[in-house]
Amino acid sequence: MGDKLLDTTQIINGLAVMISFFVGYKYALKRGEACAKIDDTPASTKETTEEGAAAAAVTVADKNYGGFNDNFKMVLVVRNDLKMGKGKIASQCSHGAVGAYQRAVTRTPRLLRAWEQCGCAKIAVRVDSEAELMAIKRSAEQKLLNTCLIRDAGRTQIEPNSKTVLAIGPAAADDIDRVTGHLKLL
Repeated sequence: MGDKLLDTTQIINGLAVMISFFVGYKYALKRGEACAKIDDTPASTKETTEEGAAAAAVTVADKNYGGFNDNFKMVLVVRNDLKMGKGKIASQCSHGAVGAYQRAVTRTPRLLRAWEQCGCAKIAVRVDSEAELMAIKRSAEQKLLNTCLIRDAGRTQIEPNSKTVLAIGPAAADDIDRVTGHLKLL
């Protein structure tokens, strides 16, 4: 090293850092362009309605996502009027998150991957009645969002077949906020 300002090792290390930065930057740009080219053709699937035994066609949009900096989340809407204990709420929210994830695997796989890459954010909010929960569900389905309504078996704290939690998403945070943005955190 002696009287030289930079030796060969320092120059090579500096070049390696610069090259890796530019390669990563180029990859991120290409990935963002590829995400923007994905079509947003909605997938049509059938599911049994929660209100009756008749099957209804439900369309869930698997929209393209803009890139690696977008914000995605899942919202868990919990009925506050049932006065469930903390453990019961945690259990019901877990059922909702798993159910929404399982549906998203086949209905919205691109949004699911985007949500996974953004940290799998989950937000719990509350409503004060079953009617309000069902209104939120209808609104989410009208906006083509993935939903999963959880009904309790009634073995512990609450009546059998009670609608406890509605999971919405995973989807773009802006899309979910149009449906649940007015609700208070749990």
